[in-house]
Amino acid sequence: MTSTASLTVPAAPNARVLDRLAMAALVMFVASVQLSIAAASISLTLTFICWVAILVRQHARPSAPGAFILLAVYAAATLVSSAFSLDPEASIADCKQLVLFGIVPIVYELARGRRANQVIDVIISVGAASAAFGIIQYAVLHYDNLGQRPQGTLTHYMTYSGVLMLVVCAALARVVFGAREGKTWPALVLPALIVALSLTLGRSAWVGTCAAVGLVLGLRDFRLTALLPLVIAALFALAPDTVTSRMMSMFDLRDPSNRDRVAMLRTGVAMVKARPLTGVGPNQVPRAYPTYRSPDAVEAVNPHLHNVPMQIAAERGLPAVGIWLGFIAMLAAALYRLFRSASGTSRILPATGLAAVAAMLSAGMFEYNFGDSEFLMLFLVLVTLPFAALRTDAPADRI
Repeated sequence: MTSTASLTVPAAPNARVLDRLAMAALVMFVASVQLSIAAASISLTLTFICWVAILVRQHARPSAPGAFILLAVYAAATLVSSAFSLDPEASIADCKQLVLFGIVPIVYELARGRRANQVIDVIISVGAASAAFGIIQYAVLHYDNLGQRPQGTLTHYMTYSGVLMLVVCAALARVVFGAREGKTWPALVLPALIVALSLTLGRSAWVGTCAAVGLVLGLRDFRLTALLPLVIAALFALAPDTVTSRMMSMFDLRDPSNRDRVAMLRTGVAMVKARPLTGVGPNQVPRAYPTYRSPDAVEAVNPHLHNVPMQIAAERGLPAVGIWLGFIAMLAAALYRLFRSASGTSRILPATGLAAVAAMLSAGMFEYNFGDSEFLMLFLVLVTLPFAALRTDAPADRI
């Protein structure tokens, strides 16, 4: 009679070290996205190097959730548009932002299982510090008007407001779907995030945040959406005059920025009609703007069209915007399936991802947030984490 015995051999020490280094680099990256684009770029590069080293050691190929296949197709369509651009050399140079799509397979590989929730904890905690700094800028450093708005440590107030909007998505999902012991910190952070976001005077981010909050509350219990108008009314009553005036301006058709946004849409339509298949080319809207400028436009030139679908259609053509819309629809459907199949605290990450999509789309009707590097980085992290959380084995266990 023979018997067999199995022996589990632990991963080599250097494999575990590599895994820990990769995770540390990823944490540095998600933290620095809210603080500095330079620091985020450096830490993302370090994360990429560690990720590639892990793949080489495993003799594995990069992988990503199926919903992201259209993101790769969209990247290919962007390269085609660049080849037929008004200035191919400038457009191809602008395509460097496409490398950020690599965040998806990196997060999918490294932030497995419980690590996904750890990444969310880091995002919320750094967001709290960033919000506090923005409030100090407003209250102490006189960043309290349209000419000088709170921007945290980032380079622009619109980027800052967009990033805060995404952190609100993460914190609110944790409060609504988290366990009692895990709600305290996000619940304390959430008011600071909302106050800092309000003080940025970023109307598009306000719209996106309202959409995200309504969605998260609706996912929990549709009746809770009745709280949203009450919260908005309370904020309006308590906010300083600069904030309430900015809120009222959203409905003022005489407001120059509102009129110019309508004119930008007309300008974008003219660009699409002239070049429907490939657009004017990435980063060529400012160059083409005077040619197609609507007669009622306020500004002579604009860097972009303040609308994500219109910007993509004008820059990259109708096929590209169709692919992008397909990606968003496929992503939202996949996240919703994850949410429906989950229960309890496991719903936090899918709810966060759905809220991020709703916020990006809603705010993106008035701002080209998908083209903002810091915003795009954090958005891709948040929508990838729910899929990464399903992969329970850590990378080091497979090396």
